[in-house]
Amino acid sequence: MLISQSLKKFIESNALGLATVSKSGKPHNIAIAYVKVIGDQIIISNAHIKESIKNLENNNNVSLVIWNPEWEKSCVGFELIGKAKNYTDGKWLKYVKALPDNEGYNIKSAIVVSVKKIKRLLS
Repeated sequence: MLISQSLKKFIESNALGLATVSKSGKPHNIAIAYVKVIGDQIIISNAHIKESIKNLENNNNVSLVIWNPEWEKSCVGFELIGKAKNYTDGKWLKYVKALPDNEGYNIKSAIVVSVKKIKRLLS
């Protein structure tokens, strides 16, 4: 297991950046405010994500970056590298639609990132 319980708590408690790459090689980054971690998978609820979804259709390699809110005092961060899949039906979509934080949102899909490597970021 790559993601420890303490890292899971850190990931679920902070915003993340999600980086994807277009078919032509153009990078794209977005902020993700809320995720869940199950094992070595990061589950992202999609209510408004468009360009990243399009990018995943051609290239499923992704990078997530996360850092502590007090980064100016003591920067603690991680880069999570993996492969992502967008689910528009099935168990993952049902899972994210049932999350209390998603109540009232039109959840269109669940993006599941299988983490393959973790790098600690140092300042």
